[in-house]
Amino acid sequence: MGRVQNKVAIVTGGARGIGEAYARILIAEGAKVVIGDLLDAQGASLAAELGANAAYVHLDVTQPEQWQAAVAFAVKSFGCLNILVNNAGIASAAPITEFKIEVWRKTLDINLTGTFLGMQAAIPEIAKAKGGSIINISSVEGLRGSAGLHAYVASKFAVRGLTKSVALDVAHLGVRVNSIHPGLIETDMTRNIPAEALQIPMGRSAKPAEVAMLMLFLASDESSYSTGAEFVIDGGLTMGVPHH
Repeated sequence: MGRVQNKVAIVTGGARGIGEAYARILIAEGAKVVIGDLLDAQGASLAAELGANAAYVHLDVTQPEQWQAAVAFAVKSFGCLNILVNNAGIASAAPITEFKIEVWRKTLDINLTGTFLGMQAAIPEIAKAKGGSIINISSVEGLRGSAGLHAYVASKFAVRGLTKSVALDVAHLGVRVNSIHPGLIETDMTRNIPAEALQIPMGRSAKPAEVAMLMLFLASDESSYSTGAEFVIDGGLTMGVPHH
């Protein structure tokens, strides 16, 4: 208990799924959490359930002014900002010859530009708080290709690279920036993907809480010497073809 005691975090896409798991574990370990999402009813309900150390703010991650407002809200509500979890993201699949340009643009706008804007808005306050941690949620698809997921793969590779360039930019400010690369996680987004089809060596998908534990490590001072790195949590999916 208390691994992020009195730290203040923003979690995007935090109203449900893996973002909700991030919010819950941060609260359980002593943090104050601002949940940012477009799902106002779900986000407000979750914040109310989590109690006085949680708050909800409407946040479209593609809009710079909404990012500025969310960061200001976090500081006004809880006094500072120490942690940013860039979790909001979408995915769509189609053959390359049929992939719609509007879907391509929307995916990159949310997954990549949203991450960029979040760091741009949060870093001054995290630096003012004498340092902290930014965790960008990429994917195993930021390490390899995946047929049909062209915009998602491109965005997640880009998040991985952006993480490194920003980490270099802000290390002297005491701000650490790392990326997490989950494999198949049990969420609404992956409900129709059978774990056995992916040949995961561990033979199963991950629970959101398992990824949340890795996020917690990076959010906490336990990872004080880690920056610009990618942390893979995929049941062995990317290490090779399983023996069977």
